[in-house]
Amino acid sequence: MSPTARQLNRATLDRQLLLRRAPLSVPETVRRVLALQAQDPASPYLALWNRIDGLDAAAVDRAFADGSVVRATLLRVTLHAVHGADWPGLHAAMTPLLRAARLADYRWRESDLTNAEALAALGALADFATEPRSGDEIKAMLADRVADPAQMWWALRTFAPLHYVPNGGPWSFRHPAAFLNAAGSADHLDSVGMLVRRYLSAFGPASISDIMAFTRLNSARIKAAVAALGDDLTNHDGLLDLPGASLPPEDVPAPPRLLPMWDNVLLAYADRTRLIPAAYRPHVVRRNGDVLPTLLVGGYVAGVWRPVEGGIEASAFHPLDDATWSALSAEARSLSTFLTVRDPRTYGCYRHWWEKGIPSAEVRVL
Repeated sequence: MSPTARQLNRATLDRQLLLRRAPLSVPETVRRVLALQAQDPASPYLALWNRIDGLDAAAVDRAFADGSVVRATLLRVTLHAVHGADWPGLHAAMTPLLRAARLADYRWRESDLTNAEALAALGALADFATEPRSGDEIKAMLADRVADPAQMWWALRTFAPLHYVPNGGPWSFRHPAAFLNAAGSADHLDSVGMLVRRYLSAFGPASISDIMAFTRLNSARIKAAVAALGDDLTNHDGLLDLPGASLPPEDVPAPPRLLPMWDNVLLAYADRTRLIPAAYRPHVVRRNGDVLPTLLVGGYVAGVWRPVEGGIEASAFHPLDDATWSALSAEARSLSTFLTVRDPRTYGCYRHWWEKGIPSAEVRVL
């Protein structure tokens, strides 16, 4: 029997540690949820704050510093924080897409550089970046090898096996970035199979279309990996899962949460109504790809939030009852304390979305 829409919602929240905060380490939590989108350096910290009981931000710093969690370009050709031991397989799975994102781009094809030069430059970059290097240092190295080092670096920084190096506060990474070669290898097809299994563990049950949406890998690659996994997966009318994976009851409570920008739980499915009501999606997922910080109420997106003077400003898309506002206020107090230690005005560069207007039924500073 196929899971109901409500069961799918609760399954996602359960596997993403959003039904209850867990007493887990930072690396273990990152491995459990597969990946945390990290375009904005604050977002992995806030994602983990929502998932770990009593998170100390310094524990995230240490995980990035010792390499147990790494930041790199991966899923959907965007920056993610992943477990260090997962990185080689994830990078191998994503390499064809990462390369195509640059070598098939018109800006590359209209340049004077060739694919052969790019692949040759990978070796030079690997030798050069055995210690942290800035983008300017890498371009200077490439200037001795190619006619257009800036264009070459634009391509390599997306698909070369590189980690971003922690280089300062408040969230471990700041501009300008530093990069380090990340040696590691894995078979591509086996790696896609690993990615499918790990995705289902973190986000299942889900369809092939969902896996494609989360990774941007094409259907042929995903279907080949699913076929190779065979009996290692179950199929509920097109929804794949791991054998024996449990589904929580429909009526399990879902506490309010204040999710960060680009939380992967909102980006993990082709059909995002699993967590975002269709009418609210344009308010949350902006046309340029920004995904605003969201209020999660009863397991579904109910509004957005931002730090302001005096607390957290919450804009609800529909009326909320007093008990819900009280629970959100408790979350906001804890979040404000967490932010105060690092940057109480984080996400400030995205305030233009609020200046353009956020449709809301009620706005409160919590």
